[in-house]
Amino acid sequence: MKNQSTTRASAIRSSLLLALISSALAAGIDPNPSPEYRSPADELKTMVLPPGYKLQLVASEPMIKEPVTIAWDGNGRMFVAQMETYMQDADGTKENEAISRVMMLTDTNGDGTMDKASVFIDKLVLPRLLLPLDDRLLVAETYSDQIHSYRDTNNDGVADEKILVYQGGAIKARGNLEHQDSGLVWNLDNWIYTSMSWQRLRFSRGVMETDACQKEFAQWGLTQDDMGRMYYSSAGMEQPAFGFQIMRGYGKVGLKDELAPGFMEPWPLIATPDVQGGPGKLRPDKTLNHFTGSCGQSIFRGDNLPKDLYGDLLICEPVGRLIRRAKANNVGGKIVLSNAYDKEKKEFIASTDRNFRPIQTATGPDGCLYIVDMYRGIIQEGNWVKGYLRDRILEAGLEKNVGRGRIWRLVSNETKKLPAPKMLDETAMQLGSHLSHPNGWWRDTAQKLLVLKRDPAVVAPLKQLARTGKEPLGRMHALWTLEGMDVIDADLLGEKLRDSDPRVRIAALRVSERLLRQGDNTMFTKIAELVNDKDPNAVAQVALTAGFSRNKEAASGLIQKIEDAKVAPDLLAAYKKNGIDRLNGVKESKLTRGGEIYASLCTSCHGPDGKGLDSGPGKLAPPLAGAAISNGEKNTMIKVVLHGLTGPIEGKTYLGQIMVPMAQESDQWIADVLTEVRSSWGNKGDAVTPDDVAKVRKATKNVMEPYTMETLMK
Repeated sequence: MKNQSTTRASAIRSSLLLALISSALAAGIDPNPSPEYRSPADELKTMVLPPGYKLQLVASEPMIKEPVTIAWDGNGRMFVAQMETYMQDADGTKENEAISRVMMLTDTNGDGTMDKASVFIDKLVLPRLLLPLDDRLLVAETYSDQIHSYRDTNNDGVADEKILVYQGGAIKARGNLEHQDSGLVWNLDNWIYTSMSWQRLRFSRGVMETDACQKEFAQWGLTQDDMGRMYYSSAGMEQPAFGFQIMRGYGKVGLKDELAPGFMEPWPLIATPDVQGGPGKLRPDKTLNHFTGSCGQSIFRGDNLPKDLYGDLLICEPVGRLIRRAKANNVGGKIVLSNAYDKEKKEFIASTDRNFRPIQTATGPDGCLYIVDMYRGIIQEGNWVKGYLRDRILEAGLEKNVGRGRIWRLVSNETKKLPAPKMLDETAMQLGSHLSHPNGWWRDTAQKLLVLKRDPAVVAPLKQLARTGKEPLGRMHALWTLEGMDVIDADLLGEKLRDSDPRVRIAALRVSERLLRQGDNTMFTKIAELVNDKDPNAVAQVALTAGFSRNKEAASGLIQKIEDAKVAPDLLAAYKKNGIDRLNGVKESKLTRGGEIYASLCTSCHGPDGKGLDSGPGKLAPPLAGAAISNGEKNTMIKVVLHGLTGPIEGKTYLGQIMVPMAQESDQWIADVLTEVRSSWGNKGDAVTPDDVAKVRKATKNVMEPYTMETLMK
């Protein structure tokens, strides 16, 4: 009887498996995709795009390998940061060796394909931030807050000048390379932002200035729209998009329902078993059920693809081998994101190639969309290649797929061949004409170069452009260029507060904040008039801008009386609070060293409130708030952080599968974060000192595998 029951159960399982496979095939899902490499031509055949679009190869191995981010200088030369040591096996062996590079690629004949390459910078440790200035390139490496300027002084394609322009903090511990800064975006407001910093930067007269800025927990990628609104992604927190309701310099605002229903669900074309988090992250057909690796986002602002793509947010999901296209809908000043293909339950771009790993998108000088495809097997940093994920990687041999990479260019039936930029060779007067260009890349680059040049001869033409320019975005960029050059004209701002376009009025509001700080009551009176503006975005901006006034009583009264049915109530409430707090000197609280570590690393599983992050069918990790381990004998917690923990905890199984070992971190680092956890959310555990950690480290030096609850209690 027992054998018959076992046979019957096995037959049922087989039937169910066959049914799932049949269902997946019927839905166009490949349930067992090959891990084998494909040539660029063959990979292209696996791509599924909307009608009218197609991809063209821009560069691939051996010209480039392991590309992670790209940027163009004013003459259209492409710089490519390459992490050539990233996960070259399942353990990340020799990952921190200084052998990575930044390549410079050039298209010499204008056919869209790079045909000339040089090693612009050699011997780097996992370069991750690029920002072309003029003929200088700003670069930052992993594990360091330092930013260096590189320049090729003899025009041989190799940088021969290196200057430290930003010291930053101390060298970071060489632990998890994922939870560090990326971005380095020169924003519309002339500040430079990164994805995970307490500061924003301003490069002025050859000096890098700093300003306190509320930190986001974002990971790979950062982008801005036409107004300078920034969009973040976090793979660790499994948030494909956030932080876009307010300009970064003002603080943080997140609103309910800013993501449309169903937005968190991706729609891959293949089974995706190699996901950190295990089966709980998968649908019955083994496709990804939730964004997990979102990164490399960009707002498309080009002029060489269909107009309905302009202003859309593109989000890479390399675990699902796809790119999401999101519509950024403005509803009463509140941005609400929705999947452009929600009804069809599909994505903008998806592939059946297991090695397709899109990690960045960007608008290029030619007005097209570019995609950085790391094209590799493993896309998860070594700290997380454990348990279920590691088994799936080794099972498919994905750890062997390294050393390649592709850059793709998205074109359409409407794409035209356009002349390459030559901005580095142009005068300030010539650059000014590009501030009204239909391609956002040209506008941003021209503004940046004008601010760097600081040519007084262009001030009068810029003021004229701001007054009479045909294109609203040109008038707006003219205002911000003058702001970046420290040439602010109160009379001009007063005129622009009455501009016919709300985007220009909002720019005038924001630029006027400098004058409000100086006590300009005349400007405050003019700003107050905009509480009755026809545009909800302008009305809401008044609440933020008034917070900079030195006339505290009048400004407070103005902010409190702002009521407008056109403005989304939750957005206006958040903006008004921000303005009042600024008037009252209320600042965002800074974290302790342990709190910063927790925010940048631990929230991705345990959640910002210590209650464990919910992810679809369950929690990623156990709660730390009120937990016995957070309040009990501290050596137990030290052991877990040093050597990791796996398996069920108090009878519960968590999607994260494993707490990864952190023994590579210093005793001080571990003591800081554990002290933070044991004193937060009502926990009453005693503090942990570096000596405590050192003693446990020595006593457990022979522990080679993560603990289970059973071995931990022993």
